[in-house]
Amino acid sequence: MGKTNSYEDFSVQVFRFAIYISLLSAEETAKEKQLIVVQCLVKLKGKRMLGPNCLTNPPVSNASAGIGHVANFGGLNTYVTGSPFALLSIILISDVFGFEAPNLRTLADKSAAAGFFVAVPDFFHGDPYVSDNPYNRTIDDWLKDHDPIKGSAQAKAFIDALKEKGVSKIGAAGFCWGGKVAVELSKTDYIQASVLLHPAFTTVDDFKDVKVPISILGAEFDELTPPKAVKQYEEVLATKSDHVDYFVKVFRNVSHGWTTRYNNSDPVAVEKANEAHEYMLKWFVQHLK
Repeated sequence: MGKTNSYEDFSVQVFRFAIYISLLSAEETAKEKQLIVVQCLVKLKGKRMLGPNCLTNPPVSNASAGIGHVANFGGLNTYVTGSPFALLSIILISDVFGFEAPNLRTLADKSAAAGFFVAVPDFFHGDPYVSDNPYNRTIDDWLKDHDPIKGSAQAKAFIDALKEKGVSKIGAAGFCWGGKVAVELSKTDYIQASVLLHPAFTTVDDFKDVKVPISILGAEFDELTPPKAVKQYEEVLATKSDHVDYFVKVFRNVSHGWTTRYNNSDPVAVEKANEAHEYMLKWFVQHLK
């Protein structure tokens, strides 16, 4: 028998995975099924699910970055910035590198200057992904502990805490890992608008259930969510019977992570990141009133 190539091996795994999903018991809730799907996909595809550009240019975490401060909301340490009396809020949901990424906090401060109370929660409870960790912990192992479906459940409790503070309308922006959390929230009444920036783990089916205005900002070079996938998401949004406002843009000559993991010494990279930031803020200004 000839040796099968890796693509054929992977195809067999996908076939087995499809059979497994079809046999899930009727008692499984929709959320439980979705969690199983994400976990199985991670197991099947391993790092190919994330792609090498997902983990490139990791930020140097800095607990003191930004002009805001860290407070506790809904049991999560959270970087907060902006007027505490603002009635409109934006939640920035980080990529796998966590809430201490300096560029992410810079974006939070920029968003606060536009009049929002901005919160960047630590959904990883002090455990962001670190590629050069001493335990040789892979991203696959890390994702078992920090599944984005579980993250969306944490986000709902977090939003409840924000509402208790007096916030009336909330937008969610998700980056990479956070994009999956943001699209999950977009299927609920917890938020009023969302922006996905180079998202990961999202599927076509996700966008069939979106209930709030949503913007998708993709990268030309992105193995996780390539332009073809972004186009498919747009087609779903365009043909929904329960129409929602949407905006989709693929930015040319940028790679996955360009909005938060750019080199501050590279004026072109800064300019391209700022362009995406402006689109994000414009969306929230338009839909959070």
